[in-house]
Amino acid sequence: MNERIAKIKQELETLKAETLQQLEEFRVRIIGKKGSLTQLFDEFKTVAPEKKKELGKELNVLKNDVISKITELREHFTSNEITVNDIDLSLPGNQDLIGTRHPISVAKNEILDIFKRLGFTVADGPEIEDDWHVFSALNFPPEHPARDMQDTFFISKNAENEQNNVLLRTHTSSIQVRVMETQKPPIRVVCPGRVFRNEAISARAHCIFHQVEGLYIDENVSFADMKQTLLFFAREMFGEGTQIRLRPSFFPFTEPSAEMDVSCSICGGKGCSICKYTGWLEIMGCGMVDPNVLESCGIDSKKYTGYAFGMGVERMSMLKWQIKDLRLYFENDVRFLRQFNSVI
Repeated sequence: MNERIAKIKQELETLKAETLQQLEEFRVRIIGKKGSLTQLFDEFKTVAPEKKKELGKELNVLKNDVISKITELREHFTSNEITVNDIDLSLPGNQDLIGTRHPISVAKNEILDIFKRLGFTVADGPEIEDDWHVFSALNFPPEHPARDMQDTFFISKNAENEQNNVLLRTHTSSIQVRVMETQKPPIRVVCPGRVFRNEAISARAHCIFHQVEGLYIDENVSFADMKQTLLFFAREMFGEGTQIRLRPSFFPFTEPSAEMDVSCSICGGKGCSICKYTGWLEIMGCGMVDPNVLESCGIDSKKYTGYAFGMGVERMSMLKWQIKDLRLYFENDVRFLRQFNSVI
């Protein structure tokens, strides 16, 4: 038995398997069911009792050495199994699929970055609001159409006192009211957020959309200040050659009020199907904050003036990337979202 143990040790020391197949043949020959070392363990029970301790220890050490050697060589073969010669370098590589920001987030962040450079800070507020912050404080009279159930998602209504109504905010102007109630002028904030209106879903409208509204209140703030701020924004957002125009409009919370258009970046103002052959694209509403709004929020309208503006983020994104269907933003089709990998 000692001679057979010595022979196995010698074979283990001189083992030079060049392939996994040769290594497997060695394993079967030594520790397989009929292997030479396995047979020694079977014969161990016939060994004289006084020799079992020493011989048993030697057999166990030898078995562990064999297993360690086989494991070491197998790992070596596995790590070197694929070589450069085995790879077809002409094949296309495996592309890593990475996530991307949603186009709404991309457009919103770009808008906020522009106004941050002008000294505006970002304010936030709740999506579930009361009537006061959404309507009453913003100079909406009780009979205004925006209070109708067809436009607003009401959570609860109080017939005796409309200011106790609970609803999903229809614009982020409610954040502006909360800022005016808690901060003293000068105030310079932009208010991004998701808003809700009870509208039929189509390629041009949705019951959920996103807004960014701005507010600046200080002494001697003028309409000219607002115009210059919005001109700067338009050129940063759509290009240096962008022009703007302000058309008279009406909003309960601003006086005077205006709609702002930018020159169409697709046709250069010459007229195309995107701008309906006018050369202009409407992007936001704006105006000077109505004195009634200032007084409702505890700000002296004789000392302070201000301007406000608001834009739809989906609208800005559609103009910037020529997206024609609003519903694409909410379908989460990866084929659509992957187009924006290059703009994050």
